[in-house]
This record gives sequence, structure tokens and C-alpha cells, in this order.
Amino acid sequence: MDSVDRKILDHIQRQGRDSYAEIGAAAGLSVSAVNERLKKLEKQGVIAGWAARVDAGAAGCPVLAFVHVLIERPEHEAAFLKLVRDEPAILECHHVTGDWSYLLKVRAASLAALEDVIARRIKALPGIPRSQTVVALSTAKETAALPIAADMA
Repeated sequence: MDSVDRKILDHIQRQGRDSYAEIGAAAGLSVSAVNERLKKLEKQGVIAGWAARVDAGAAGCPVLAFVHVLIERPEHEAAFLKLVRDEPAILECHHVTGDWSYLLKVRAASLAALEDVIARRIKALPGIPRSQTVVALSTAKETAALPIAADMA
């Protein structure tokens, strides 16, 4: 990946609906060159997919929480990870260092819906002795855009 690829990636993360001509103008390329580079980046797996950013509150999921989960023993991990993959309210799952096994990012329609995910789904699994939940009161910044500007090469 060169500095031109980085310019393209930086641009499409911020303005993904721009035309290939607009992306090309930002990166100094022709439309066909942008098309080829984007195809290459997709084939290499650098671009993992295309999606719209949806406002969580406007879409009916205003409650944001971060949940630390402790897995008692390794044999309980598979069932937990299956639940994580199958539960749409769990947006992210990270295996972490420290006192906890995993950190989850959860979006829910209400506190009751959040409680349902935590108490009736996650903590109902065997081998989950405890969890800790932090509810976000507000969000100052939330982005999925990576810091890949061309000058970081």
C-alpha cells in the first residue's frame, strides 16, 4: 500500500459516497486508476466492505454501554463467542488484558433491553461469574475511520 492508496482510503472513509472522479481529484488520479486501485484494495482485504454510517439514536438504539465480561475457564469461551456473533446488540467484542476476559460494545433501544442482553443472555451462560457494565451518558466522538493519512506511510 503506497501513499496514493492511503489518500484514497482516507478520502473514502470520510466521504464514501463521492464519485470516482471526486476521489481521483483528491488523490491525483484518473477515474480508471481509482477504479483499479479500489478493486485491488478490496481484493487484498484492505477494504473489508461498504456500509452506511447510521445514527444510533435516530435508528432507535440510543443506549450505549461497554461491558467487561469474565470467562471462568477456557471451555466456556466457545459458547460465549457464539452468543457474541449471534447477538445483534453486541457491536464489538475484544479479548483484553487485565482483570477481565472480554470487553463488549453494546447498543440497545432502552435500559431494559440492555439488561436483557446482559442478565438474560450473557450472564445466563455457564462460566460467566461476573461482568461490569459502564453506560455512556453522552458521546463526544465515535468513528470507525482509521488514521491512515498519506503522510503516515
